[in-house]
Amino acid sequence: MEAPFPPFDPDGERPARSGRLRDIPLKAIFPNLLTLLAICLGLTAIRLATEQRFEPAVAAIILAAILDGLDGRVARFLKSVSRFGAQMDSLADFVNFGVAPAMLLYYWTLAEADSVGWIATLIYVICVCLRLARFNVMLDQPGQPKWQKDFFVGVPAPAGAMVVLLPVYLGHTGATWLREHPYAISIYTLAIALLVISSLPTWAGKEIGRRIRRDLVLPLMIAAVLLVAVLLSYPWKTLAAVTTVYLVGLPAGYLYWRRLAERHSKSVSRGKAAAREDQPE
Repeated sequence: MEAPFPPFDPDGERPARSGRLRDIPLKAIFPNLLTLLAICLGLTAIRLATEQRFEPAVAAIILAAILDGLDGRVARFLKSVSRFGAQMDSLADFVNFGVAPAMLLYYWTLAEADSVGWIATLIYVICVCLRLARFNVMLDQPGQPKWQKDFFVGVPAPAGAMVVLLPVYLGHTGATWLREHPYAISIYTLAIALLVISSLPTWAGKEIGRRIRRDLVLPLMIAAVLLVAVLLSYPWKTLAAVTTVYLVGLPAGYLYWRRLAERHSKSVSRGKAAAREDQPE
């Protein structure tokens, strides 16, 4: 008698029918549970937005973003990275950072712009979907220079969700007039959607934090505690400030990418010239 549910196969390698199914260690499931919890938070944010409870809806999306940053690191730490987890993480990003923030903005003010607001909502969600699909394809590209791995192509989905909600942050800091201009917010939403799907190199900072100098550990811990304290005390102002700094820093990230690209191009040219000189005549 077959089991009522198919066996969990995180890497898509189905065992032979005659072979004995191996048990799955708990550490292989834990990162996927974090991803599922993040999806629950994204769906809850949509429900809260429909109920006009925008403050907890934003909080749910932020918590989903935190879990999104944790599940992959936890999987690598536990050595339980799998194809199943990677695909589910991509689906979670679509819900949490595509559908949830777009629907929150729609119920916050875009609905007042009638069809224009709904079109802006649709385009943002579609751009996030396309961006995630492109990201999954680019993961399989071999021969990518090491320095390029520290950059994203376009604004990543979690950052896009945080940035597109900037009008909501500002609206809760006193700029209530923003909610009265749904057409302007629609244009802003479309602009962020284009940044998400664009080819603009954005600095990922993946190499920072892997190893920390011993003399910087305590200051870093104090800075992290200070950031959390400020976020809890002044959530809307802190979110607005961090988002603004991120947007202002995009050109700097692009200039940094260009400098590295030029340095890499010169290095490759020197290598080719040296190889030609070494060839016998």
